[in-house]
Amino acid sequence: MNPAEIATILAIEETLGDNPAFRKVEKHLYVVKQGSAYVMINVVPWGDDKAMVRCVAQLVKGIRMDSGLALELLTLNARLRFGAFAYEAGEQLVLFVHSILGGSTLDSDELLATLADVALIADEYDDRLMEQYGGQRMHDLVAEAAIARIIDVEPESFHFARETTADDAPPKAE
Repeated sequence: MNPAEIATILAIEETLGDNPAFRKVEKHLYVVKQGSAYVMINVVPWGDDKAMVRCVAQLVKGIRMDSGLALELLTLNARLRFGAFAYEAGEQLVLFVHSILGGSTLDSDELLATLADVALIADEYDDRLMEQYGGQRMHDLVAEAAIARIIDVEPESFHFARETTADDAPPKAE
């Protein structure tokens, strides 16, 4: 790990550490939740002595690219002050991404402004894109995965039917 990566990690953790929406996932990876959106923050080395902060919000998965979607995303990209919508064809995934320079020059205000914009755009457009083009929001996919994992780990602990009580029993025949 180069010194710029270390400085970047320290700046991110100092700036966001007390925020309840912020979680450290692993050494170079963090996540922030905003409404129904998740923003992944990844510290990436850039050469031998620099680092970047890459902010990526996965908006909708399972959305097919067509000319209408492509035109809408490109039009939005032209209007944004920074960041861009992107499409990953293999997963049929619409993303919103933005990168800033890390290292000793990383400013807390710049980091917070970047995260706020990425998170707010992601939270707004995941719903809009899903309504217009289908697919599933990341929030929904994460919730489904969490439930599936819990059920897989302890399937006998889940009883979706209401248990009967003595009050629910049918009257005894006399």
